[in-house]
Amino acid sequence: MTIQPDFDEIIDRRDTHCVKWDMMESIYGVSPEDGLAMWVADMDFRPPACIRAAVRRQADHGIFGYFGDDRAYHDAIRWWMRERHGWEVEAEAILTTHGLVNGTALCVDTWTAPGDGVVLFTPVYHAFAKVIRANDRRVVECELAYDGSRYAPDFDAWDAVVAEAGAKMMVLCSPHNPNGRVWTREELEGYAAFARRHDLILVSDEIHHDLVYPGQTHIPMARIDGIADRLVMMTSTTKTFSIAGAHTGNVIIHDEGLRAAFAKRMMALGLSPNSFGLFMATAAYSPEGAAWVDRLMDYLDGNRRVFDAGIDAIPGLKSVPLEATYLSWVDFDGTGMSREEFTRRVERDARIAANHGPTFGQGGESFLRFNIATPRARVEAAVERMQAAFADLQ
Repeated sequence: MTIQPDFDEIIDRRDTHCVKWDMMESIYGVSPEDGLAMWVADMDFRPPACIRAAVRRQADHGIFGYFGDDRAYHDAIRWWMRERHGWEVEAEAILTTHGLVNGTALCVDTWTAPGDGVVLFTPVYHAFAKVIRANDRRVVECELAYDGSRYAPDFDAWDAVVAEAGAKMMVLCSPHNPNGRVWTREELEGYAAFARRHDLILVSDEIHHDLVYPGQTHIPMARIDGIADRLVMMTSTTKTFSIAGAHTGNVIIHDEGLRAAFAKRMMALGLSPNSFGLFMATAAYSPEGAAWVDRLMDYLDGNRRVFDAGIDAIPGLKSVPLEATYLSWVDFDGTGMSREEFTRRVERDARIAANHGPTFGQGGESFLRFNIATPRARVEAAVERMQAAFADLQ
């Protein structure tokens, strides 16, 4: 019998070595005793029962040796991509990394040299820029066009930026974090053409591809024609199934030459995956895991409606409509306040820890990012606190 998830259950994550709750006071000055942790992108929900059962089986076995025979693991990935995304993946195309930040860093290390430029479409996930700069490469920022409610690519403007930048690679976030866009086929074709035009390796981070709301359809970049010879796909179970600590990601490369280069770099660095992460991923990519994700997205859809309605009711605030992810991107520009002032109100008055917009690059200056993958009672409490903190605007 399938155990129904209880997404409303409040699970106390304090004092469990949880970054999201145990580090928010030192970083944001928000106490976990009465604060709300809405920053780090992991969920406050238990993963599906099939994953927990897989971990229990290994724990009960009691011997934790090297992992071998990855056929079931590869079959699970191939089944998931075919059934959920209409994407046929060959087993030999799958390379497993220590999460997708590690995967991004390995891509930078494999196909660029110190001093080369790597293109990011900002505002975008902050870890990309961190690993690029840590590898002594240059971040080339191409700012997305924003009309006050929706983000879109601006290829004409970006051509001029990249032409003189000495870039060798671009990293696309699809669906996009933090603005929640699900790129259309036409937009993806535009990104592919942009990569070809500027002779860039295209790294497509699709870690949020299962977290898509009703009415939206994610299209894997691998299903776009004419890009396979320069395309690196990155996927993972970790965001989808609330197992971020497993640090398991897949770099899927259909082109044999690109795959050989990446595999050689992994070999040179002595990288191999964590067996528990592989057991969890195999269990996740199953019919039971799929049913859990469907229920999760129904619940998150309710959360985003509650959050958006409450935030948009505050004059001067705008919650960008989410098409995917559980990361709400809130614009404070209409308040006329300085970044220091609206951030102070959120952290000190509302007692909410949220990611600061500037960490996501150009275009993030007037924003904060809020994680709504938490029980609805906390989302409702966050809305009430925000409305109280900005009560003078109402």
